[in-house]
Amino acid sequence: MVNQLNNITDDPRISIASDEYERINMAKRYYKDDLGRVSYLNSYGRKMNRDLVSINVTKMAARRLASVIFNEQCTITLGDADATDANELIGQVLADNDFYNQYEEKLEEAIALGGGAIRPYVDNDKIKLAWVNASQFYPLHSNSNGIDEAAIASQTTVTENNMNVYYTLLEFHEWNPDGTYKITNELYRSEDINTVGIQVPLNTLDEYKNLQPQVTLTGLTNPLFAYFKAPGANNKQLDSPLGLGLVDNSKKIIDAINQTHDSYYWEVKMGQRRVAVPAEMLKPGTTFGNDEVDQLRPPVFDPEENVFVQMYGDDDMKITDLTSPIRNDQYQATMNFFLEEFENAIGLSQGTFTSTPSGVQTATEVVTNNSMTYQTRSSYLTQVSKQINGLIIAILELMECGGLFDDGKTRWSGDPESVDINIDFADGVFTDKTTQFTQDSQAVTMGVMPKKRFLMRNFSLDEEQADQWLAELNEEQPEQDGNSFEETGNPGGDGDVGAE
Repeated sequence: MVNQLNNITDDPRISIASDEYERINMAKRYYKDDLGRVSYLNSYGRKMNRDLVSINVTKMAARRLASVIFNEQCTITLGDADATDANELIGQVLADNDFYNQYEEKLEEAIALGGGAIRPYVDNDKIKLAWVNASQFYPLHSNSNGIDEAAIASQTTVTENNMNVYYTLLEFHEWNPDGTYKITNELYRSEDINTVGIQVPLNTLDEYKNLQPQVTLTGLTNPLFAYFKAPGANNKQLDSPLGLGLVDNSKKIIDAINQTHDSYYWEVKMGQRRVAVPAEMLKPGTTFGNDEVDQLRPPVFDPEENVFVQMYGDDDMKITDLTSPIRNDQYQATMNFFLEEFENAIGLSQGTFTSTPSGVQTATEVVTNNSMTYQTRSSYLTQVSKQINGLIIAILELMECGGLFDDGKTRWSGDPESVDINIDFADGVFTDKTTQFTQDSQAVTMGVMPKKRFLMRNFSLDEEQADQWLAELNEEQPEQDGNSFEETGNPGGDGDVGAE
């Protein structure tokens, strides 16, 4: 039998409604600012089309959230005895894949679409990271702890006989009843971009000629992918394990923002100065051969101007200003109203996108608004931490599979689940550095914080630099007294912390 699919969700192994991917594709169009064209009737009653003059608030909001959730200052370290070598190995993998710079960019996309996955794999004896967006990720089965089986789709466009042909690689990750992990690769060919097509051999494309149709791995305890789900319940499909993007519950508000912006643009366009003048004042000059002959009454306006209207049939016609005023204040108030609704809908502080949150704010209002953004960030960090932990475990389990490497040797051995994974998100955006310095100084004085940790946190030093600072302090003050840093943990001596 020939295996043929119209849609990826038609595969019986995929247990998720196709409506979910229609929703994701809609969110993708909004993220790309691909909102189609506007139809309208012109002054002569003719139906016309034009591009919507929109403002991409989906991209703006996703970018803002991603930047406050994760940045390149984040550090990931592994602890406990089993992680002595793993810490260096994981650091090398993350550095090779430019993880800290890439993650913020991919997180923005995942926030906009509601989810995304990272798939580590071995290529030329190195562990690479494949980034999977929400439209490429298809859960097979899920439980209360997350998604442990999935299909990942990758599409390639090839020109054959002067026409585009679309190849879709489906990579199925499944658990066998005996506890082994099975990866199945299937390639489909279609001449229609809207269908998956007919299954063909993997070697049809050169890039997949060395790919095995099926691989079975033993000893794994976690899937070889890490999924990020946007926080919050999926109120569109209650039984779906997929997350919701920014658009799913804010589409009407975003449409209102775009309509307001589009209307204001045309208000400005129509508000340019227009003057009605007698037709004779705009009558073009006559020509004789290739030379223009001056008239007794030549045009008196710049021919490049487009703001004059000719009036006919009235001998008493005078120059008349027809310019209509631009309703700037009304549009600004309307835009701020919808932007504030959008901020509330996605959990950002008022004033994130508006020019002024709500006039002059009290101290209580400022604290409340900052708290809203901080709470939203905390919800996202929970899911980000879950994905990064899953990714680290998946990388460690790949390192234990010697058969995936040319020399057949494992790169690491141990229990990935027993490794202590520490993620420092470097959330200085929400931390008052002066307050942190004061609190940390007091903690050192009380003996509940190491002096080295104080230097690393408050002066952005690594462990080696902190050791060097402590050594230099000891050399400068061989005989410790009550005012030394070693005794008090306060660089300012016994005086007040932070005093000048």
